[in-house]
Amino acid sequence: MTRERQPADDQGESLRDWHLLDAAEQAALLIEHGRYLDSLPPTCDLDSKVERLRRWLRERGIRYPG
Repeated sequence: MTRERQPADDQGESLRDWHLLDAAEQAALLIEHGRYLDSLPPTCDLDSKVERLRRWLRERGIRYPG
């Protein structure tokens, strides 16, 4: 598992980039994120879905592209 840290973002956080995670770690995070989504109101809006994922990953120290 890659633990390489990236430079701090504009809020001073040190985040790992999504593309640096191996496939197993990405899959595990997406499964966990799916469980989290079950607690939220559903949405069909793709922008909302991506923003939810981005925010959720940031809380876990990961920067998602986009």
